[in-house]
Amino acid sequence: MKEIGKRNPACGIAELGLTTTETVRYNFLPAALYEESLRRGEAHLTAFGALVADTGPYTGRSPKDKYVVRDEVTESQVWWDKNASISREQFDLLHKEFLAHAATRDLYVQDLIGGADPANALPTRVVTELAWHSLFIRNLLIRPALSELESFQPEMTIIALPSFKADPARHGTRTDTVIALDLSRRIVLIGGTAYAGEMKKSVFTALNYALPTKGVMPMHCSANVGPDGDSAVFFGLSGTGKTTLSADPKRTLIGDDEHGWGPDGIFNFEGGCYAKTIRLSAEAEPEIFGAANRFGTVLENVVLDEAGVPDFDDGSRTENTRCAYPLDFIANASASGRAGHPGNIIMLTADAFGVMPPIARLTPAQAMYHFLSGYTAKVAGTERGVTEPQPEFSTCFGAPFLPRHPSIYADLLRALIAQHGVDCWLVNTGWTGGAYGVGKRMPIKATRALLTAALEGSLKGAEFRTDANFGFAVPVSVPGVDQAILDPRSTWADPVAYDAQARKLVSMFVANFERFECHVDPQVMEAAPQRAEAAE
Repeated sequence: MKEIGKRNPACGIAELGLTTTETVRYNFLPAALYEESLRRGEAHLTAFGALVADTGPYTGRSPKDKYVVRDEVTESQVWWDKNASISREQFDLLHKEFLAHAATRDLYVQDLIGGADPANALPTRVVTELAWHSLFIRNLLIRPALSELESFQPEMTIIALPSFKADPARHGTRTDTVIALDLSRRIVLIGGTAYAGEMKKSVFTALNYALPTKGVMPMHCSANVGPDGDSAVFFGLSGTGKTTLSADPKRTLIGDDEHGWGPDGIFNFEGGCYAKTIRLSAEAEPEIFGAANRFGTVLENVVLDEAGVPDFDDGSRTENTRCAYPLDFIANASASGRAGHPGNIIMLTADAFGVMPPIARLTPAQAMYHFLSGYTAKVAGTERGVTEPQPEFSTCFGAPFLPRHPSIYADLLRALIAQHGVDCWLVNTGWTGGAYGVGKRMPIKATRALLTAALEGSLKGAEFRTDANFGFAVPVSVPGVDQAILDPRSTWADPVAYDAQARKLVSMFVANFERFECHVDPQVMEAAPQRAEAAE
């Protein structure tokens, strides 16, 4: 076994039980990983110097192929209703065969950290068989200084081998693809898929499991901070504008996807950004566009033209085209990845039914209701078989990454909101004037103006009305924003049709929340939307 770049004599892959007849390359920097990726035919260069890779048949995560080891520790702590289990024996066999599979392959190792708060950090060793995977995860997690690698001691190990195929009969998997997490021993095995996002989300899942026991709230959110130190958190599912709205040139970006909230404030889990690039443009998202077109960035499944120029409008490969780049590729990004306690929490939804107002102020109980609901909507064309808007409720805005029951995260968040007097807002980045196909997308200019007013504090002094369906407070007028857009019912050509659509959406909320009723107090239940009668 030839080892290159090893800086810590006492810590290597042999300590993980790994050996190989080929070469192991430790903590290679971007230029060297470029050379390896191109030499091995794994990726191509764009005209602007980014590295573009094809993830094969899997162009997104495989949540149905993700498993957690069920042992004496996790048995009583994991939310098994939404986490598929694998036995200790099945995992051990899988682990043994992963090690055997790796024994004849070149390997790439990165020593990285999940969590910018040293008291809550998770040092992680990532072993991959693809050089571009090594660059991807190096971009996404926090990179220790070279001098710190000499004493690096990993607390978690990820082994990603796309060429490994699981055996459902022996390993207890659904298919030959597997993402298996041993949360007790902190080992993650990823096989049968080259989609690199599985590595990143495995770190998030492990932190989601570990941090609540320390009183720290893990969050699927973006975050930024203003010039006066006023930080804000943006919860939201994919497509709701989490990355776009937190990239505000007037505020410092802390991170775009995963954060913790502890005794000293909020902190980024990552050292990079993983942004969608479908229909990316320099006009709408200049910071992300610039980061996607430079050396060091990894593009996934992006189509290039004959000159090597990315065509971000081409979704023929997948709508889930992505770019992964270090956080410092964004000019106004935080160097520390940390900020004080947030003054505002924004919950983003892309309501394709055209019912929700562009912004609403939530009471703490209403915030808990909408956090547990985690509502957005899918639109036609995003998934096979989706021909009309469909509701999507992903509790805590991140159900696939929650090892513990949602009530644990909700209780943590509620306590923190109360302790720090946080203002909570629901923002609809979806449709207005009708449902998808009839109405139009909420103007980004209006959304930004409303967010600015909320974050600067001026919105709290506005006149509010009570929404007839959801009971939250909606501003009547805001300077610089078309007053009509604040009342979604008035934007519909047929108000009676709006009422029918609103009652339908309220019923969806109520039906979805039935599974949480036994886990919340009466105040949260009273915050539920009501089926309003049709207005005249």
